[in-house]
Amino acid sequence: MADESIKSAFLEIQGRMIETTRKLKQVQNQIRSKETDKKRSFLTMEELKQVPDDTNVYKSIGKTFVLETKATLMNEQENKFKESETSITALHSSKEYLEKQIAEVENNLRELLQQDPGLARQIMSMNV
Repeated sequence: MADESIKSAFLEIQGRMIETTRKLKQVQNQIRSKETDKKRSFLTMEELKQVPDDTNVYKSIGKTFVLETKATLMNEQENKFKESETSITALHSSKEYLEKQIAEVENNLRELLQQDPGLARQIMSMNV
């Protein structure tokens, strides 16, 4: 009975570890994406600053280009930049939370393996 409960606890911990690791990778990918968006907005703003105010500027919408004022385009890029910064901050806090959860799951697994050394041998003998 105790052996079966330890195995079920191990499977539960393993599932939590897999799920948390998947979420962490997803958050890391989102952070990279938002950092790319932030950099793109920054570079676009830098290029727009060099353009005289009376110059025609075009905004790309799919395959179409729409005439916009420089001020409108600058505002849009500033908003994208700020939104990216906000998202990155939120994603970093999510990343920290998930990393803490992974550490907690690892500790739970260590404790479980210390309780039953036979389980550790069974795990080591499993084919992956």
